Amino acid sequence: MMPGFVNDIPLYAAGLATTVAVSLLGIGISILVGIVLALALRSRFQFIALPVRFYVEFARGAPLALVLFLLYYGGPQFGLLLSPYVAGIVGLGLYGAGPFAEIFRAGFNAIPTGEREAAEMLGLTPGQTFLNIELPQALRLTLPASVGQTINLVKESAVLSVITLGELTKVAGMISSITFAVVTPYLTIALLYWALVEIISRFGFYAERHFAVKGS
Repeated sequence: MMPGFVNDIPLYAAGLATTVAVSLLGIGISILVGIVLALALRSRFQFIALPVRFYVEFARGAPLALVLFLLYYGGPQFGLLLSPYVAGIVGLGLYGAGPFAEIFRAGFNAIPTGEREAAEMLGLTPGQTFLNIELPQALRLTLPASVGQTINLVKESAVLSVITLGELTKVAGMISSITFAVVTPYLTIALLYWALVEIISRFGFYAERHFAVKGS
């Protein structure tokens, strides 16, 4: 068993690299789009807020596998041809944007109104107020929830194999079909996912401590 496992290490490494790369890029898109959606949800114009609210609720309720199927298998019917890698990144990004939008919306709403009024009195433009006062505070206030959502998306990335992307779950299935082993491949990727989650959790813990010390 051990020689066979050693021979499979390059496959696990390639799957891990794909999982990490797609997750990082997809989560990055989720955060950026989530911030934009959060601002749109706060808009006083209903023709902006209502469609965004519909999208957010759809993204929060639809399974990631469904989003991936629509992008990768349904996209060509509308002239949208995406590689599994790109479809995985875009799908994960659009899927995660909904929950992140709610997280950031709560963060923006938690900022005291007096701080915005003080910025206005100091002559700051709305853009300067957002970039220098609102956004940094919202990111700090939502850090625990953002770390939790990041962990969820990393774990959700396990379904990217449905679009033939060679991430960890796909690699485990390939190794299992070749070696007829079930426990070892899937136990190995479970441990790798656990390691990724631990790294993210530790990063979130130290980031929270850093901001707590900085803010004290």
